Amino acid sequence: MAPEAAARPTRAELRLAAREQSRSQRRDAARAATRTALLRVALPSVAALGVAAAAAVTVQGEADQQRAQAAGRVPEQAGAVDAPDTAHAEAAQAAQQALAAGAADQASRGDARQALSATQGAPDATGQAAQAAQAGPAAAQAAATDQAPPAPARPTISMPVAEHGIGEAFGAAGTHWAKRHTGIDFPVDGGTPVMAVTDGTIRTQWNPSYGYMTILKTADGTEAWYCHLRSYKIRKGTVKAGDVIAFVGSSGNSTGPHLHFEIRPAGGGAPVDPLPWFLAQGLDPR
Repeated sequence: MAPEAAARPTRAELRLAAREQSRSQRRDAARAATRTALLRVALPSVAALGVAAAAAVTVQGEADQQRAQAAGRVPEQAGAVDAPDTAHAEAAQAAQQALAAGAADQASRGDARQALSATQGAPDATGQAAQAAQAGPAAAQAAATDQAPPAPARPTISMPVAEHGIGEAFGAAGTHWAKRHTGIDFPVDGGTPVMAVTDGTIRTQWNPSYGYMTILKTADGTEAWYCHLRSYKIRKGTVKAGDVIAFVGSSGNSTGPHLHFEIRPAGGGAPVDPLPWFLAQGLDPR
């Protein structure tokens, strides 16, 4: 007995099968496009994108499974949950890889920011040295000047010789003077330095009685006379108190080396006693 010929599908079944095949092809294309978008489009949260893609693929797979069961091509026990979902696995793996890459990039940027902050906060010894070098020697000199003790001020009044002690006082009488002694005598050795008693200008001259003499004139016109000198150090010009101007001798009407010192007021008046003048300046030549 001849086997029964297989039943030929009807036109409706053929149309249904073609329609299902077209739908399956569109679904495959959609899944491929979804995977490409997941890999190329950068979104704020890669992890959220992976979860959403996985959910979309799962829902799409369940819908395809239901339509396939209705057409009688897939058994009911082979559901979407039990069957392996390749698209889902690929999307999840891509999401995890993108998430790991993003975390590494964020960690790298965080390390860079931390290193930059540490560099900015740390003291820069090289920069400080450069600033000190740019300040130049003027700043260093100013700092040294601030730290150095001030130089002692020059005296405004000085003794005519360093050694104290008076021989003949002012106004003394004797055969050595026509009237009375017109100054005070300092009995010091010949060659002793003679100093300016205050600031002023000097001139030098010879006198038979006073011998070699230096006249110091102050700003108010007062004159100090230095007599019986051996020699001059400064013959004329401006001097300061304490400057050495000559040396003690015994020239003129003199009985031995000594310095005869007089004070004469401005205008050519008679000589006055130098001792009160020295005492008024805080000096005691006695």
